Amino acid sequence: MGKVAPRTLSGFMELLPDEQVKMEKMMEVLRGTYSIYGFTPLDTPIIESSEVLLAKGGGETEKQVYRFQKGDSDLSLRFDLTVPLAKYVALHYNELAFPFRRYQIGKVYRGERAQRGRFREFYQADIDVIGDGKLDISNEAEIPSIIYRTFSALGLKKFKIHVNNRKILNGFYAMNGMSAHAGDIMRTVDKLDKIGPEKVRELLIDEVGMYTQKADTVLDFMAISGTNDEVLAGLERFSGMDDTFDTGLAELKTVVKYLSDFGVPEENFAIDLTIARGLDYYTGTVYETLITDHPEIGSVCSGGRYDDLAEYYTDKKLPGAGISIGLTRLFYVLNEQGMLSDELVTSPCDALVIPMTEDLSFAISAATVLRGAGVRTQLYAEQKKFKARMAYADKIKTPYTVIIGGDELSAGVVSVKNMRTGEQVKLPPEEAASFIKEGVERLNSGSIIIEK
Repeated sequence: MGKVAPRTLSGFMELLPDEQVKMEKMMEVLRGTYSIYGFTPLDTPIIESSEVLLAKGGGETEKQVYRFQKGDSDLSLRFDLTVPLAKYVALHYNELAFPFRRYQIGKVYRGERAQRGRFREFYQADIDVIGDGKLDISNEAEIPSIIYRTFSALGLKKFKIHVNNRKILNGFYAMNGMSAHAGDIMRTVDKLDKIGPEKVRELLIDEVGMYTQKADTVLDFMAISGTNDEVLAGLERFSGMDDTFDTGLAELKTVVKYLSDFGVPEENFAIDLTIARGLDYYTGTVYETLITDHPEIGSVCSGGRYDDLAEYYTDKKLPGAGISIGLTRLFYVLNEQGMLSDELVTSPCDALVIPMTEDLSFAISAATVLRGAGVRTQLYAEQKKFKARMAYADKIKTPYTVIIGGDELSAGVVSVKNMRTGEQVKLPPEEAASFIKEGVERLNSGSIIIEK
């Protein structure tokens, strides 16, 4: 058999070492931020029984599921992290403490058409708060505060969290006799940013079958804008006309009030009546997050409140609120836009020890001292010329090399070279460790994302 040409399947991301380190650093920020808010890490199987994973059944998602037989077992790859969470909570209900707060960063699989920025295998980064019977509205305000802190920690400043409440939409359509077409109306209104109000008006009339006056009523409602206080004031004129609407407005007011208390600046969140999210799934507050200077990217973090997480697995009512970041897509877009920092250390080591003597004892001892001090250290013992050794150091982008020749060996010191500036100093191994650690900390003090 001849050699097989190596290739990566379309729709699957495979990163080179530098980029992989940047992805890992983003994950570290997410884990750190989620942990600050008291979320516990969770990992669920990538493969589930198809009966469990597809309990809801139907829809476009099921057509995209990777499904296969193994012996007598009908199995599927998970297509999101929410369905496995629902199964997990239903299965372990008696062992869990509620509200149950979990985060999960893991790969999911969808057999959709691969295209620029859309993948068949991709990481999602989710957080969810699950209640037992009830879940306080404050959780719906805390979720966007976590989005704010996460994106700020990554280095993004110009982003806005768009907030709405599904009860407001459902109540508005009910009071205007539009409930039967609410789903079609929401799907059409969702195109406002892309095609504008005139085209949306045409679609509402021609495709949804609405009267002109009704279509104008919807567009007038969606046009309520201004500051968050001004939008709330605009919504007040509809209060008292529908109980569901009134409940949604009260919830939205509470979320806006608490968002400020949670430390989210008003310039980073806005009430947006066009946001609806999943038509059946979300029941209360909904969120979408946009990078202000790159609206073409679309939402980079979305989610909301849902009333019954595990309805297909248990009779217990398990309401929740959560968000999901499409991490692979976000990484791809940021990398493409040149927004990922090249200043951070992406090398597998902070220091590369290069012995130039036949006896490696001192070099090994020096490497051991560096590692003991927390310096990520690699020992290069290959018998190659000095030029080749330094070429290796350049290729792995190590910030420091530690060179040990005959003179250094005699004096009991090492030559530490800053590979970015070319500066070189001779120090005992213990002092070299402190010197390198301080330098690396300076290099890593910046943000992963650099806005332009």
